[in-house]
Amino acid sequence: MVQITEVAAHSRAAKRGICPGDTLLTINGHEIRDVLDYRFFLAEKNISLCLSRGEETYTVSIHKQEYDDIGLSFETPLMDKKHSCENKCVFCFIDQNPKGMRDSIYFKDDDSRLSFLHGNYITMTNLKHQDIQRIIDMRISPVNVSVHTTNPELRIRMMKNKHAGEVLAYLKMLSDADISLRGQIVLCKGINDGRELDRTMEDLTAYYPSLDSVSIVPAGLTKHRQGLYPLQPFTPKECAAVIRQVNTFGERCIERFGQRIFYPADELYVKSKTPLPDYAFFGEYTQIENGVGMLSSFIYEFLCMLDSLTEKERQISRCVSIATGEAAADMMLDLTSRLCQACPNLKVHVYPIKNHFFGGQVTVTGLLTGQDIARQLQDKPLGEALLLSRNVLRSEGDLFLCGMTPDELSGKLDVPLIFNPDDGGTFLCNVLGIEE
Repeated sequence: MVQITEVAAHSRAAKRGICPGDTLLTINGHEIRDVLDYRFFLAEKNISLCLSRGEETYTVSIHKQEYDDIGLSFETPLMDKKHSCENKCVFCFIDQNPKGMRDSIYFKDDDSRLSFLHGNYITMTNLKHQDIQRIIDMRISPVNVSVHTTNPELRIRMMKNKHAGEVLAYLKMLSDADISLRGQIVLCKGINDGRELDRTMEDLTAYYPSLDSVSIVPAGLTKHRQGLYPLQPFTPKECAAVIRQVNTFGERCIERFGQRIFYPADELYVKSKTPLPDYAFFGEYTQIENGVGMLSSFIYEFLCMLDSLTEKERQISRCVSIATGEAAADMMLDLTSRLCQACPNLKVHVYPIKNHFFGGQVTVTGLLTGQDIARQLQDKPLGEALLLSRNVLRSEGDLFLCGMTPDELSGKLDVPLIFNPDDGGTFLCNVLGIEE
């Protein structure tokens, strides 16, 4: 049962007299525990809601289209607390955060519901057979799984959880039930790479086509690793070797299944200075939120928009600046150079920002902080606006990782900020100040 916090005006729920503060007990006789129950059992044309108000219980019947909403809101999107992680992974990024940040930074979620709702990856170690059966019964799909290794003993050592090996059996249960799966391998040098990576990739092909893609992402290492497992970063040469290993196996998968399945993260290409694959390489881009194909997609979208500019748009006179992580700096310099050649009255300053907050091994744009941007751009020419990736802010769009607000950064640098989605076409339009 869950408490209702808001009822939309003129909604079906409001017209039936449901009020904020009422408690939703059941839908069509099914107990409602969280958002999955709510959405699943609400997807009927005729529903009967049992609710309570104080000590009184009442029932409401509603007729609607199958997937229509009825206007209820709850205290949290999940309708209860997030499920926290029960592991102590040797590569955990949250353990590498500095002290003194906001509490939410240190919360480790491992919630299967967020996998469905927001694409989060889960380890499955806090799931039981009844949870897997619930996923199967509700046809929740896709389920994003942090696999890391299919070697049960190694998975236990990497995740420091005695159940980490046995829960790999859930992959077969979900695959046998035709639940779509997507995998992630966080690669740790000297641990789950090399032959262990070959083993993991081969084992995971058993779940194709339910498992349609797997990303291979190097472990992110910050400077705040005191007392943690002594992981070492991959060298550029080693990154190139990982790319060759994964792509060689991917070519074999194309021959066997007609699909590549396994994809190295963009970070491996950037660090090794290996040319990025073309746009078609990444198929349906199912791993783009995991940093796989993001740069190739961005470039493709940018160039398509560049080709479509009108003559009037090519004559725009404007000066702007871009702050980016070191990993994307060369790409940004190349793209903006092409744009300035096409638009002779345009001037763009590209500023690679070194991540002092997390340390030099962290080069992705999404982990830049307001304080690093402010310090490194102080007294730099910024033009009419400073463009930043939307990923530098938390999901609510109001804070950088360091706790600084966008307004505070704008004030420190005395320049308006423009936050861009991960779309090259939109980015180009924002640079020129035009509508997409």
